[in-house]
Amino acid sequence: MNQTSRASSAADGKTEIRKTTCYMCACRCGIDVHIEEGKVRYIEGNRDHPINKGVLCAKGSAGIMQHYSPARLKKPLLRTGERGSGEFKEIEWEEALALATDWLGEVRRTDPRKLAFFTGRDQSQSMTGWWAQQYGTPNYAAHGGFCSVNMAAAGIYTMGGAFWEFGAPDWDRTELFMIFGVAEDHDSNPIKMGLGKLKERGVKVIGVNPVRTGYNAIADEWLGITPGTDGLLILALVHELMRTGKIDVDYLIRYTNAPWLVIDDPDGAAHGLFARDEEGTPLVAERTSGKPLPSSTPGIKPALKGRFELPDGRYGIPVFELLAQKYLDPEYAPSAVAERTGIAADTIIRIAGEIAEAAFEREVIIKQPWTDMKGERHERMIGRPVAFHAMRGISAHSNGFQTCRALHLLQILVGSIDCPGGFRFKPPYPRPVAGQPRPHGGACADTALAGPHLGYPRGPEDLLLEADGETAQRIDKAFSWDAPLSAHGMMHMVISNAHARDPYGIDVLFMYMANMAWNSSMNTTSVMDMLTDKDDKGDYVIPKIIYSDAYSSEMVAFADLILPDTTYLERHDCISLLDRPISEPEALCDSIRWPVVEPDRDVRGFQSVLLDLGARLELPGMVTEDGSPVYKDYADYIVNHQRKPGVGPLSGWRGEDGDQTGRGKPNPDQLKRYIENGGFSQVHVPAEAHYFKHANRAWSDWAIEKGLQDGPVENIFQLYLEPLRKFQLAAEGKIKPMPPEHHRARIKSCFDPLPTWYAPFADDGLDDNAYPLHAITQRPAAMYHSWGSQNAWLRQIHGENALYVPGDVCDSQGLVNGDWALVSSQSGEIRVRIARMDAVNGSTLWTWNAIGKRAGAWALDTDAPEATRGFLLNHLIDELLPPKGDGRRWANSDPITGQAAWFDLRVAIRRDPDQTTEQSMPNANAQTSPVEPPPKNVRFGSEAAK
Repeated sequence: MNQTSRASSAADGKTEIRKTTCYMCACRCGIDVHIEEGKVRYIEGNRDHPINKGVLCAKGSAGIMQHYSPARLKKPLLRTGERGSGEFKEIEWEEALALATDWLGEVRRTDPRKLAFFTGRDQSQSMTGWWAQQYGTPNYAAHGGFCSVNMAAAGIYTMGGAFWEFGAPDWDRTELFMIFGVAEDHDSNPIKMGLGKLKERGVKVIGVNPVRTGYNAIADEWLGITPGTDGLLILALVHELMRTGKIDVDYLIRYTNAPWLVIDDPDGAAHGLFARDEEGTPLVAERTSGKPLPSSTPGIKPALKGRFELPDGRYGIPVFELLAQKYLDPEYAPSAVAERTGIAADTIIRIAGEIAEAAFEREVIIKQPWTDMKGERHERMIGRPVAFHAMRGISAHSNGFQTCRALHLLQILVGSIDCPGGFRFKPPYPRPVAGQPRPHGGACADTALAGPHLGYPRGPEDLLLEADGETAQRIDKAFSWDAPLSAHGMMHMVISNAHARDPYGIDVLFMYMANMAWNSSMNTTSVMDMLTDKDDKGDYVIPKIIYSDAYSSEMVAFADLILPDTTYLERHDCISLLDRPISEPEALCDSIRWPVVEPDRDVRGFQSVLLDLGARLELPGMVTEDGSPVYKDYADYIVNHQRKPGVGPLSGWRGEDGDQTGRGKPNPDQLKRYIENGGFSQVHVPAEAHYFKHANRAWSDWAIEKGLQDGPVENIFQLYLEPLRKFQLAAEGKIKPMPPEHHRARIKSCFDPLPTWYAPFADDGLDDNAYPLHAITQRPAAMYHSWGSQNAWLRQIHGENALYVPGDVCDSQGLVNGDWALVSSQSGEIRVRIARMDAVNGSTLWTWNAIGKRAGAWALDTDAPEATRGFLLNHLIDELLPPKGDGRRWANSDPITGQAAWFDLRVAIRRDPDQTTEQSMPNANAQTSPVEPPPKNVRFGSEAAK
């Protein structure tokens, strides 16, 4: 363990410095919190922290105003008025917990499915998921299905890792960097630091995004792509690289399934599956003789093209042959995709050449011997120094899974995965599907689930369906025919499905940090209506809602019982290897938060409350034989919980003496050691394991030693994804279970085992003349979700938002800067102020997300600019696609993973004839604030904080 001594007090001798982890976005940077007389005085970056190395953004610095926000909830609340009104009375914790226990206990005793427990952007998902598993409801997930499950699932299925928390560019060695759909809120400090390194070295940065802001604004070249067509651009690059022979064939043979034989038997039930031997090992064709042999045969040189007879008389074709046939087709030529993507053909051809030049003419060689998983010794690590990064911009489309897969295909073809200069895995990744759990369902009264809710299906046999083979077990329809590979669940469908009682109704909706009544829903208006809708008897369709948050958000007004959370500076948190750690490619890292100040209100950390409820409900693993709680609070859980022997939430200072890392018995002083070390643990990956982790024996041995995996896991990159082909076979009626007829056409067309592109579903049947424009949102650097809404410092940067409109669109509609415009979609109409912008795709409107607010929320004045002039595009989007005439409720989601397709929005815009009204629309009725009105001026300083 590499420890560094850290100062415990500031130079003035009056201010104590307490080191913890920021929570103002998902970067999880280290911070130094200056405390004087029990009050927070100042927050700065921790220079010893492995993630940000002292760098801190506006959000992180403004955490002090988040902590002292007037919007903080003060006590548990019980609704007294109608839902949505915001009318509550304060109650004591014992009454609140007794009431919650009563509601939850009745459901568990009768039908655990009737609890839907979903969390938003919390960072304790391994713990909340475990709680839900012990409760026994199948209905649990976090916000990933709403955010970026396409990115995560596509990466895991293809190569065992993905962008964002799973990996990072090799900033020090890459020679070309491309970013796709990355706004400036994600991983902001590490990306800014990395981009600074690239600028210092003169490395070219290419930004692919409909909007030129943030990272794309400082890129050397910006490609203003049409939303939803990134996959076409990427596959055109693939076409060019294959046409010119600029691919790493040796890399493909060593590390991918490119040589594996795919059964060519059109009338058979195995057509399109891998040919395997009796032990299940995929077969390849020996290059000279054409003889099929196990892919694990030592020293074999497999063929990449041809058609070969299999031992059973059928034929097999190498994956690479299928890949070449597909992507060398003229439909993927740059000239064929230029008009639709908005990127000129000669630009695509040039960039393909630049990728090839960087990868093959400027290869990076590190003289570091290493041994691969086959036992072959290598004296050098050879890298293709082209790095890519991507995020929500390519993920939040109904074709997002295949687009993300296409990008990984591009990386793999040039050999730039986990090599010097390329994309690098962060521990505990890579973790291929073979090392991932399958999803679990099958709820029974008073019984825990047999395993985790979320996982990675290998085929239709892993779906969570009722006995009829069609009805979903889960309320969100995750892991059903609607979204088979929904590895993060589908939080955005919970309220809509529960309201429709499809596939069934629920009794309790339990949510944490999920602002579903506003910013975290697809259509804000309809969700508010569903939360308040009553049946013929006058009862709410969703009978009971329990909600936990630290602040008076819009969702608070729609709950029946509020369990007030602490701020991030007042509680314990665990940024765990079981969940979403802070590792870097060359170091295994995790971190904590701890109460650097004590709450001055009657609030409790949600995780501790959840454990209390678990003990009251006598959930397995949460009570001893005599019925007493196993864990007194979340801190106790962090130290003493073991997911399996020796492996718990934190990796550092394990063992009774604190001398073990990764594996070891619980150490009662573990949290103390983290605090002494600045709030984090870090252990470096051996030099021999820095690269090629997917095939590196030193990495495998080290990962097993540290508890990241239980044994060697084969990680062959999956260019051709067999699970998708299994779903196609089911849709073709060749294997069971088979999907209902109405799902079959979509599965056949979208579940191509090779990355493909199809038009976003929102375009299907759309009148392009009626809705000719795309509309998307970006996250601003100074805001993150709704969290900054009550922050007095950050509001000065983004107090309201405008709709940015391309100049040509402004001219055609007679719009000038500052005009009010009416924007309509198939789902509704909004009134917004516009701003002219030319650094945007010519058919795309966009705005900053999460700025518009409902009046009365977040302790803001009812006439605050966020409520009067701010707005959301959510009012124009729907959880469901427009009716297709078949009477079915088709989700506005990716059909493979269920990711919300909220970037598929198509709209029209016109100038509002009435320019006198300074009010955005729609304008929801003001909610009553359960916290007292804020002071007229919110100041921070020695006197104000006191």
